[in-house]
Amino acid sequence: MDYKIAVIGGGSWATALVKMLCNNLNQGNSEKLGWWIRNHETIEYIERYKHNPRYLSSVELHVDQLEISTDIGTIIKSHDIIIMAVPAAFLEESLKGLTKEHFENKIIFSAIKGIVPGPLLIVGEYFNQEFSVPYSNIGVITGPCHAEEVALEKLSYLTIASQSNDLAQYITSKISCRYIKAAVSDDIYGTEISAVLKNVFAIVGGIAHGLGYGDNFQAVLVSNAIQEISRFVKVVHPIDRDINDSAYLGDLLVTAYSQFSRNRMFGTMIGKGYSVKMAQLEMNMVAEGYYATRCIKEINAKYNVNMPITTAAFNILYEKISPAIEMKLLTDKLS
Repeated sequence: MDYKIAVIGGGSWATALVKMLCNNLNQGNSEKLGWWIRNHETIEYIERYKHNPRYLSSVELHVDQLEISTDIGTIIKSHDIIIMAVPAAFLEESLKGLTKEHFENKIIFSAIKGIVPGPLLIVGEYFNQEFSVPYSNIGVITGPCHAEEVALEKLSYLTIASQSNDLAQYITSKISCRYIKAAVSDDIYGTEISAVLKNVFAIVGGIAHGLGYGDNFQAVLVSNAIQEISRFVKVVHPIDRDINDSAYLGDLLVTAYSQFSRNRMFGTMIGKGYSVKMAQLEMNMVAEGYYATRCIKEINAKYNVNMPITTAAFNILYEKISPAIEMKLLTDKLS
């Protein structure tokens, strides 16, 4: 079966996904990729100049392959597989006015690396509970992969997770190309939770960098971070998984170290003395880890997993404890 695919979101990762998916469109059948973007002016710019004006502006977009609209209901109704790529903090707002009927028989893949703040759910859980999408119709697209390197067509790897191997293989076939390799997983919980946590840890790594900590400390921080991920996902969703796989450890490494990591950049600014508000304004991009930090802290109140790095992030970002003091306290908790 051939499915019609749509991407929801107008940011850098959504733009990268559109670029990847357009490589494998069946142009002989006049197949088009659906794309929902909130801003009408952005759509007009893309249709005229063939570039996203705000994100990955170097990427040439083949507008003849795209069906772009500001009407999210129409895009969802006319497509079978919906890839969600809006920040988790704004997902509920983006879907406002939609009902369970809009998602009947739809397949949802989350490319969001965050937790929906209100109900404190990962994206798959949110669509299952709010819109009755069965878990068999839910999947996750995760890294290790930065949108900026996709734009440069540098070799990148993705993990496609779904309880349905057929669906995972289908998305893999649609997203793989000369510069994208994709692997399949059945761990929709672990891959998504790990993708959320690595953003939190990248912020802490950035804070450490901003404070002047060196590579030696960063290595210790990251090795402790993967242990923290392992402890948390084992409690939240205990299945047999190798935490050293690329979907977990690889995604953490690229987010913690890459020059393109917006979460690391956000943390670096906090470490250098910026307030949260000032860092957000200057970046003009969403650092998912900021919102995820509070969500994970609230979720962990139920499980009580030992999470010193997450706690340090929360204390700095939300309790306004001095980054220098909090990081000094954290150094005594790592090994």
